[in-house]
Amino acid sequence: MEPMRTDLQGVALLPHLGVIRVQGEDAAAFLHGQLTQDFALLGDQQARLAAFCSAKGRMLASCIGFKYSPSDILLVCSRDLLAPTLRRLSMFVMRAKARLSDASEDFELRGLAGLAGTDGAPWTLVRQGAATLVRLYPADGVARALWVAPAGDAPPAGPQLDSAAWLHSEVRSGVATLSAPVVEAFVPQMLNYESVGGVNFKKGCYPGQEVIARSQFRGTLKRRAFVAHCSAAMAAGQEIFSASDADQPCATVVQAAAAPGGGFDAIVSGQVAALQEPDLRLGSASGPPVQAQAAPYPLLEDL
Repeated sequence: MEPMRTDLQGVALLPHLGVIRVQGEDAAAFLHGQLTQDFALLGDQQARLAAFCSAKGRMLASCIGFKYSPSDILLVCSRDLLAPTLRRLSMFVMRAKARLSDASEDFELRGLAGLAGTDGAPWTLVRQGAATLVRLYPADGVARALWVAPAGDAPPAGPQLDSAAWLHSEVRSGVATLSAPVVEAFVPQMLNYESVGGVNFKKGCYPGQEVIARSQFRGTLKRRAFVAHCSAAMAAGQEIFSASDADQPCATVVQAAAAPGGGFDAIVSGQVAALQEPDLRLGSASGPPVQAQAAPYPLLEDL
């Protein structure tokens, strides 16, 4: 067994994330009809990874949702998408007894890595007083969790972890958080969401459901998410090319972070065949080389 990474242990601030609060007796039913996961059967010891999609099945936002109280659900999402997501979700409330608000200032968000309580099945949660700990996918074998508590609460015990180290752990987990540069660029399966608990194919209708289901069951999945490394800086929205085809990009950077050993690591969504390409390049067919590897978890189709 490899030793635990000593550079990935502690408690990190998460200023890149925000919180949407959905309150009311119809909160769960409303979200059930809008997101790709099942919120109607959401239990007190569960969280949900979910996508909010357009009618064409393209992701407008991603979130981690859980019950804060029986009639109160929190959605943690990228802060740069919070306002448009809140605005668009609010358009569909209509007669539902649900109130949506930006609650980012009401809660403290922390990322925990390699600490007690973080080890466990992804998307399970534990209550720690007024705080909620949501277990996430690991990064390089290190257990991780999202800690959410009312503003002003004392942070969890543990050494301080640099936010850059946490951002890198997000990339290494292979589970992408959608951000503004790549809005409407992907259906959920292009980010492997159906393989990491982000899509429920048994639930009822939601925006984009027909497109997402058709992509899954008609064998039309030609793009997947994988992890990549480049010596040059990478950023969400950049394109990746094969040296053999200068005209058409074969992949897009979804989420990137500086790697501790130098260069950048990224979650990249691209053509499945691109994984087999011996010469991938960033930005153009003559750009810096990119090394790709499979996502660090099995895909649903391989199970």
